[in-house]
Amino acid sequence: MSKDKRTKKKHSEAIRLRTNGPKLLLVEDSEDLRETLAFLLSREGYQVCQAAAGDEGLVQFEQFEPDVVILDLMIPEISGIEVCRRIRLVSEVPIIMLTAKTSEADIVLGLESGADDYVTKPFSTPELLARIRSVLRRKQPEAEENDLITVGGISLDPDRHRVSVDGVEVKLPLREFELLELLMQHAGRVQTRSQIIDSIWGADYFGDTKTLDVHIRRLRAKIEPDPAHPTRLLTVRGLGYRLEDANRAD
Repeated sequence: MSKDKRTKKKHSEAIRLRTNGPKLLLVEDSEDLRETLAFLLSREGYQVCQAAAGDEGLVQFEQFEPDVVILDLMIPEISGIEVCRRIRLVSEVPIIMLTAKTSEADIVLGLESGADDYVTKPFSTPELLARIRSVLRRKQPEAEENDLITVGGISLDPDRHRVSVDGVEVKLPLREFELLELLMQHAGRVQTRSQIIDSIWGADYFGDTKTLDVHIRRLRAKIEPDPAHPTRLLTVRGLGYRLEDANRAD
């Protein structure tokens, strides 16, 4: 069987395996990788929509309305970074970046464009599936009603996904919102790095702790008067982080 026929067969199998599960948009320019991932993800119960370039990915995003986006960093027409930024202007849908670049600067760029997580190529299917489950799990609404959380000059509304700092509303992507909510729920107490990673990314998280460091920096930029000299979100050296509660009596 020729390569073209094998590719078409894999694609048709992926289509047939679609279910009523979560909708996933896969934007990847490598046809072999895209078709293979589409097949494997469909087999796991996801409804998979594919795109090979950035402009096509944006069109599919608008039409397909996915629950999660898997987005390659290096794609033609419109870069993955720009696609991520444009999606973030209109949606808080979880975005996982695929990247062959391993430098911290590239990872930071992806996360600062609005991605919730990243996976470095080459990666295993179980790793990618774990990341997808993690972002989808965190997206699910809580069964019980959540009340407004206020710490110092920060107010967080879990139900409406809204945050205000000193009376001014700020926009936070999913991971930063979850991180702030966790720290506010434990205001005045240290949360270790492992506690934060387990709570936000899940116990099955495969990555290193650079992701947490980047999110902390991004969060400080939005809640601190002077992010270079934080007074709210403090680093506890050797342990983790603590959100100061100005109203807490020691």
